[in-house]
Amino acid sequence: MKLTCVVLLSLAFWSCQKSPDTKGGTKSPFETHSFPEFGIEEAEKLVELPLECITQEFPNKLGQVLGSEEDLARPKDLRPAFYGCFDWHSAVHSQWSLVKLLKAFPELKQADSIRSALSQRLTAENIQTEIEFFETEHNTNFERTYGWAWLFTLARELKTWEDPEAQEWLTNLMPLVELLEDKMMAFLPKLVYPIRVGEHPNTAFALSMTLDYAKTFEKEALRALLIKRSRDFYLGDENCPIGWEPGGYDFLSPCLEEASLMAKVLPENEFQVWAKDFMPGLFSKYFSLEVAEVSDRSDGKLVHLDGLNFSRAWNLYELADTYEAFYHLKTTGDKHFAKAYPNLFGDTYEGSHWLGTFALYALEKRPE
Repeated sequence: MKLTCVVLLSLAFWSCQKSPDTKGGTKSPFETHSFPEFGIEEAEKLVELPLECITQEFPNKLGQVLGSEEDLARPKDLRPAFYGCFDWHSAVHSQWSLVKLLKAFPELKQADSIRSALSQRLTAENIQTEIEFFETEHNTNFERTYGWAWLFTLARELKTWEDPEAQEWLTNLMPLVELLEDKMMAFLPKLVYPIRVGEHPNTAFALSMTLDYAKTFEKEALRALLIKRSRDFYLGDENCPIGWEPGGYDFLSPCLEEASLMAKVLPENEFQVWAKDFMPGLFSKYFSLEVAEVSDRSDGKLVHLDGLNFSRAWNLYELADTYEAFYHLKTTGDKHFAKAYPNLFGDTYEGSHWLGTFALYALEKRPE
């Protein structure tokens, strides 16, 4: 059973297990990596990243289509709920981070500031303005499907928190969530081919997050569609070229996102057969991937590779937590996490406005 984030984050220290040597005394390709501490002090440091960026309106990448000069407006006027953190999806998942950390650590010294920030943004009036933007002729597909998936994840986090304010925020948020849910259900049957890139449009990433949302909210029609389209897109895949990864701008692993998704979609026996065709190396206890290296942290595209280290970690953690045969993948996940984690603090805005979310999401997925 998946451990909750509260349990995970309450642990003051984790360390990786040693992998045995191979037969004949050959050194294992695994190393022992000390896993970073994450307690209340670390949470209070990490929470500063989203708490600061959700109020930072500029620089801002609007990403919208202008239908007329009347569409020219400040980000805060266009998107009063999600205007900070450089772009819309980062503002969404930064609010998810605030909710996640406050749930796990209600004694945070920033608790009142977090509640105030969320209450100012997640109002019924603000959400209605967001809806009106999505209903404009030229922006009906805005943030498809990456931002949509993160909004579903924010809703899921609020749904599972027995807190009166959180339930009020969720009530206000749901009209926008349900609008994007309708858009997702309309879009997926029309998508003939999955998008297999290592950036925002990756289809497997969105399907996986949306599937978690559908399960939590008991959205059976959505869940059935997600499973069907996942099978349509990926069931015949073989020999994923993991050696081609990463691309220079990747923050997602096309191969691992797909593997993690299919572990949720397929029954165990069917998944085992599929996985042996798709990525047979996953079954090896000596499976390893080189961590990605960032050459310039001030370059918003190149810093994506630290996001890849975190997202690889969470996919490996999900696989390790789902099947005992994959538990060894936790070690490689830890190696990736430990590489990227020290870069979170004191980083340039290009990384700091979003990487904390990826670190937190990986922590949530890490097996006990």
